[in-house]
Amino acid sequence: MTPPLPRTAREVRLVSAPQGLPTPADFAVTEAPLPAPGPGQVLIRNRYFLVFPGLRTLIGGEVDGVPLPALNSGDALFGPAVGEVVAAGDGSSLRPGDTVTHLQGWRDHAVVDAAHCTPVGDTLPDPVAHLSQGSSAYGALTRLAPVRTGDTVLVTGAAGAVGTLAGPVARLLGAGRVIGTTRSPGKAGRLAAELGYDAVLLAGPQAPFAAPGPQAPFAAQLAEAAPEGIDVLLDTVGGEQLAAAVGAARQGARFALVGALSGQLSARRAGGSAPVEIDSFRIVVKGLSLRGYSGTDHPGLEEEWNGRFGAWLRSGEITFPHTRIPGIDRAPQALQELIEGRHFGAVVVEL
Repeated sequence: MTPPLPRTAREVRLVSAPQGLPTPADFAVTEAPLPAPGPGQVLIRNRYFLVFPGLRTLIGGEVDGVPLPALNSGDALFGPAVGEVVAAGDGSSLRPGDTVTHLQGWRDHAVVDAAHCTPVGDTLPDPVAHLSQGSSAYGALTRLAPVRTGDTVLVTGAAGAVGTLAGPVARLLGAGRVIGTTRSPGKAGRLAAELGYDAVLLAGPQAPFAAPGPQAPFAAQLAEAAPEGIDVLLDTVGGEQLAAAVGAARQGARFALVGALSGQLSARRAGGSAPVEIDSFRIVVKGLSLRGYSGTDHPGLEEEWNGRFGAWLRSGEITFPHTRIPGIDRAPQALQELIEGRHFGAVVVEL
């Protein structure tokens, strides 16, 4: 006998506009009616969804140029998710039992247009790996700032969802030396021991849970770690780290900007700006290229990445560093912990 379809979904909603960085008090887990799937739609039971820093921008309301809508009080959150189809409306190309990715995370069930779902197949050995943000790292290091054999590569924010894959990917693409940055001494040790970073620099104020201690200015650390300069920058932070990278760049260095967490996760800003002063004269005389990365500019890259990612995972040449947080009730806390830098790699809520 076929079990009845669920009539409600539990979802995370924004209940108040945060004053500064969001906290769990700004969210609530609520029950919402769940319609049966209509023509061309599917009902999905979510298994995992991604907690990602871009939510800070959507909640802060500074979404000019961002291809996603702002989140206002009363709105349900959304984002990348992996789930199982439990029912399909007429005309859907998907069937119950199919595992798909889609953008209606932050809830346990969702009704989604089948056209907005992507079947995962068996390209990756674990479905949760489809929530990795490694395609941004791979795209940046192959399209915008292509790594050449022997290059010295700097990855800022190396302990985050992008950075924990960017370093190993750079190495697989031929980098001779890979340098990372983080705010946490503990994470610095893990980046070197687990992911093969040759050097890890401590940048900015240390994370609130880390033991305080003196540290050299970031530019001085970078000069010591890369005395002959850097060839490639994959930047997820901006701020002083981007400015220092310009000073440390070798002739013809390539910079790919994937994120700007220095502004996005600042309590003094609203999530949609990250001003920084950089030496434009050095950019000119060193012949630097500096480009912002957007996955939508590179059709077909996601499929290419998944093919290589799956092969590397199966061979053991790479891992998918991530933290699984059990239960939707803990999702608001997981977002705060992500902002505070308490986790290593991607942060995923498991339902």
